Formats: sequence, structure tokens, C-alpha cells
Amino acid sequence: MDAIESLIPDDSGATPSLEPIAMVALDAGRMLMEAGASANGIDEIVAKFARGLGAERVDLRIGYASLAITIGIGPNGITRMREVGHLGVNQRLDQELWHLAERVSRKEFSTEQTRAELARLATKTPRHSAWVMAVAVGLACAAFGRLLKVDWPGTGPVFIAACLGQLVRREMLTRHVNVFICATMVSFLSSLLGGLGARWMGSTTVTTAMIASILLLVPGVPSVNAQSDILEGHPTLGSARAVTVVVILIFVAAGLWLGQVLLANWH
Repeated sequence: MDAIESLIPDDSGATPSLEPIAMVALDAGRMLMEAGASANGIDEIVAKFARGLGAERVDLRIGYASLAITIGIGPNGITRMREVGHLGVNQRLDQELWHLAERVSRKEFSTEQTRAELARLATKTPRHSAWVMAVAVGLACAAFGRLLKVDWPGTGPVFIAACLGQLVRREMLTRHVNVFICATMVSFLSSLLGGLGARWMGSTTVTTAMIASILLLVPGVPSVNAQSDILEGHPTLGSARAVTVVVILIFVAAGLWLGQVLLANWH
């Protein structure tokens, strides 16, 4: 056997196939990234999936837009990469993946069963309806408005503006509109509606009401993840998340400014 042939992995069937294990582990990691998990959480859960399915060695590289994994069994190894989609927040899916990882680590699932379970979680994990989310967001923004000293006449318009903004935001993201354009448009719409409503209701805190109406756009979870990733030894991913947060805030501020300019000229 020459030197080149000795580098080719032995696929005699004596060990589990590496390709399915790597791809299932990457699918779990991708879903975690898109659900808003931190880097350490992704690293831990992907390792649980891979080792539970038979891998002996697991090395994961977590990037902002892709994941790369190298797994090995005995002398054999394989490296695969997977693209990551839009990074949102889905705590329920995050928890379901943690529970599944624990079961996989106890050898309760084969590779094919794990793949099927991941597909089920991706499509069947319960989600709140659009109206429930809109009302919850409206109540949260109205409550924050009160904390920011918005008077009672301005609180109602903040609630309505935030509700409508959340509905528009969800619809735009469903249609895969660019996240930065979405942030600007929703910021403009919500701030303008909140300001107009507060003015018509006779509020003396119109500007603060406009600010409270766009608090739904503040990327809280990405901000926390950016900080924790940097502190926990993932500076590249943390920095990428931090830059994204800053750019989103800039576009949100631009939408608020446009709303204030239009309201100032609205007689």
C-alpha cells in the first residue's frame, strides 16, 4: 500500500458511517444557531449528538453564517460544513433540542431516528399564533413605556403601534425581506403610529411614546449572546453578532428618525 492509499478512510462497515453522523450533528447545530443559542450551548449539544451516535472525536467550528464539524472513529475522520440561515429566537425549539440531545447521548436513537426527530421538531414544535405574539409585544412595549414615563394618554397608542409593528415584522420576515430593511420599515411605521396616536390623544410625552413603540426591535437575545460568546472564548462569533446588533440598531434609529421628521411636518 502506498502513502496515498494509507490516507483513505477504511469504510469496511466495521464502524458506523461517519457521513450521516456528521450531517445529523450539523443539522442540530444549525437549528440551535437559528433558534438563538449561545456558542457554548451549540458546542455542547452538537457533541452530545455526535458522540451519542457513535463518534469518538468531535471538533466543531462555529461561524456566524456556517458550521463546520470534524468527527472521527478510530483512525477514520471526516469534515463537513453546513450553511446557517437567519438567526432568530425560538426558546421552545432550543429546549426541545436540549431534551433530544440528552436522549441521543443515552443511545436511545439511531442516526436515522435522530434525523427524523429533528425534522419533526423543525416542523411540529408548537408556536404561538401571530396575534398572541402581537398582543404580548404590545403589552411589553406599553409597560416599558410606562417605565420610561409615558403618560396614560400615550400608553394606548404605544400598545396599538407595537402590536401592528409586530404583525408587519412577522409578515416581512416570513417573506424573507432583508432583516435590516425590515427593522427600518417597522421602526418607521411603529414610531409614526405611536407618535400620531399619542398626539391625537393629547399626550405630553409624544417623543417618548414613539421610542417605546419600537422597543420590540431591540435585539436583546443577540446582544446577550454576543457578550457571552466573547467572554466564553468565541470572539469571532461574538464580534460578528455584536456588529450585527449595532447595524440593526442603526437601521432602527434611522426608521425612528424618519418617523419623527414626518410627524414634525404633519399638521
